[in-house]
Amino acid sequence: MSEPSLAREFLAFIVQEKKWWMLPLIAVLLIVGGLIVFAGTSPLAPFLYPLF
Repeated sequence: MSEPSLAREFLAFIVQEKKWWMLPLIAVLLIVGGLIVFAGTSPLAPFLYPLF
């Protein structure tokens, strides 16, 4: 049997330990990280700069 992915294991930890406050934190970090990545490589970059 294959090992669970990191995301699945982390979600199982959140459910088991009842750390629901971590979900919004992770979501915001992923959104900000995505904006940083796409701001450098996208033709939409000038429209993303005002968000920072």
